[in-house]
Amino acid sequence: MSAPVVAAVEALLAAALAADGVRPVSEESQLRLAHGGPAGGADVTARDAAGTLVGYARLERPDGDPEAEAELVVAPSARRRGVGTALLGRLEQLAGDRPLRVWAHGELPGSAELARGRGYERARVLLQMRRPLDGVDPDPQPRLPAGVTVSTFRPGADEDAWLHVNARAFAHHPEQGRWTAADLALREAESWFDPAGFFLAWREEPAGPRLLGSHWTKVHPAGEAGDAPVGEVYVLGIDPDAQGLGLGRALTDLGLAHLRGRGLSHVLLYVEEDNTAAVALYERSGFTRYTVDVSWRRPTSR
Repeated sequence: MSAPVVAAVEALLAAALAADGVRPVSEESQLRLAHGGPAGGADVTARDAAGTLVGYARLERPDGDPEAEAELVVAPSARRRGVGTALLGRLEQLAGDRPLRVWAHGELPGSAELARGRGYERARVLLQMRRPLDGVDPDPQPRLPAGVTVSTFRPGADEDAWLHVNARAFAHHPEQGRWTAADLALREAESWFDPAGFFLAWREEPAGPRLLGSHWTKVHPAGEAGDAPVGEVYVLGIDPDAQGLGLGRALTDLGLAHLRGRGLSHVLLYVEEDNTAAVALYERSGFTRYTVDVSWRRPTSR
């Protein structure tokens, strides 16, 4: 899309965030809006009779995936006028014979009503959990296994090692495990990227240092996830061969201490609702459920 259209869409997204209190589309969709996306994707806009932008949707049809995935948002001033129905209908046309999944962030009443009205079913639920940082040890001294050290990410040097472990740690995750060098580079170029908050655990081996796991933190600016800046456990991943060494806890403690040192009062994370073991672990660590994102799925083409 042209720069003026992208700017108009970004203004619509900001208006929806202000009205609803939740980001209307994912970080991935916003990156693709700004920088373009892989082949097979599509941007859809809706305008009223005066030519004013009143809705936006992003569709992904990745190679090798039998399903299509989408997100859509309607301008707060144009809701309950059929814009969402029109956008979803167009997404269904573009998806063709593929089953279509549509994410609804925050599970607002209108999105659930729209999805159910067109025969969609709840397929995935992603929890956002939060906890305050005032109880976090500001100077943790985690006990690490012999030969393991923790350092911060080195741009230009650690990308390949991190991508390898990320793919192994999230091999069964439908989004995270597919990250490419381009996906990582886009995030490194973002204004929020801070290698000082990106912790990597290495073990010295005869062939050289081997990455075992990492904790990448992020800071959301004021207005994006709340009135004040909020930290995030952005990506926490441990190589399957290093499970059971206590690295997840050690890296978590280091990341939370970093975020507290930034002067933040709260931290958030995302976890699949059906990952009951992880949810229970986070609840024991002081996290509570805050919001949910729901993936609605159209079972068959029509």
